[in-house]
Amino acid sequence: MNLDRNKASIVEAIDAGLLAGAVTLVWRAGEVLQVNELGHRDVDAGLPMQRDTIFRIASMTKPVTVAAAMSLIEDGKLALSDRVATWLPELENMRVLAEPRGPLDRTVPAQRPITVEDLMTHRSGLAYMFSVLGPLADAYRKLPTRHDQDRWLAELAELPLVHQPGERLTYSHATDVLGIALSRIEGKPLSEVLRDRILDPAGMPDTGFHVGPTGRRRAATMYQLDRDNTLRHDVMGPAPIVDPPFCTGGAGLWSTVDDYLRFARMLLAGGTLDGVQVLSEESVRSMRTDRLTAEQKQYDFLGAPFWIGRGFGLNLSVVTDPEKSRNLFGPGGLGTFSWPGAYGTWWQADPAADVILIYFIQNVPNLTADAAAAVAGNTSLAKLQSAQPKFVRRTYEALDV
Repeated sequence: MNLDRNKASIVEAIDAGLLAGAVTLVWRAGEVLQVNELGHRDVDAGLPMQRDTIFRIASMTKPVTVAAAMSLIEDGKLALSDRVATWLPELENMRVLAEPRGPLDRTVPAQRPITVEDLMTHRSGLAYMFSVLGPLADAYRKLPTRHDQDRWLAELAELPLVHQPGERLTYSHATDVLGIALSRIEGKPLSEVLRDRILDPAGMPDTGFHVGPTGRRRAATMYQLDRDNTLRHDVMGPAPIVDPPFCTGGAGLWSTVDDYLRFARMLLAGGTLDGVQVLSEESVRSMRTDRLTAEQKQYDFLGAPFWIGRGFGLNLSVVTDPEKSRNLFGPGGLGTFSWPGAYGTWWQADPAADVILIYFIQNVPNLTADAAAAVAGNTSLAKLQSAQPKFVRRTYEALDV
């Protein structure tokens, strides 16, 4: 078995100046088979990527927040069917847009309350600014990001839902809202809820909403490709050394490949890791079970036909047809589960092969039509876009699974 070929596509992107660096990890059957430390976490300072480099993991935060919620469910503190307005009265009596792209003042009443499960599956009717169009997108764009959680939620609750609760999946701030509910139920910041419920039991010391003074030296710089395909590094400030005013349960965590490996291993093993039961088997099974209806899978996900051969559990994508999924997204056996982050962080756990792959980079995505055209035209940008799929495919080829 020779895994060396799996890093070639990443090295090409680095050599082309499209990527500063990456850390990848391959685990199989209880053993870390490979860690690639490629390029730099800070190009200007000449600091190399290292196995313990800390990354913004963006939406890879979501499964961690959901796991914490499942822990509270096990303790009887909430249920999937509960109305979230029990703890978040701001979300009582929500209104729904009469037309998805219509004016914000043309609404109808919500036909039923938003539930905990709606939040975990993004079927609440909430949205992100990039997942809807029209006036609602503009309103989401203006939401305050530096306020505390209560003020942020109050402003969010003033906006109408884009569709009726439970109707379909719209990627959204729902996990941020879930995090606020957990904070209120436990009477402590979300950072402490995650630490007590998941991060400490799973042994994830480098994961949190801040990196601390020493962690800042290990943090990866965030980059973005300019229009001329050169890397800019001034797109985000330094890593925070204390928690932000609002710890967002949908996007705020920092982590390392080894920490997230422990989280993925815990889910793969049914909730127990190194003799410590973090979650029950039932909770993990719920997270890993597809909950979308056939009708809901007809809708694109952020403009892509994401649900071909795949479903969605509790903020985990789940492979339901390996052959169909492979054609679009690459290899992964039945039941393979994952959820990526916007800055290029990605992972998947494959129960059929007993394999976990992790791929961490730090690039703000370019979602413009120019970027899509570049990929379609196989220009240099395609080297960046194809680096991760090639890493996955070549890893599976080397493992012969």
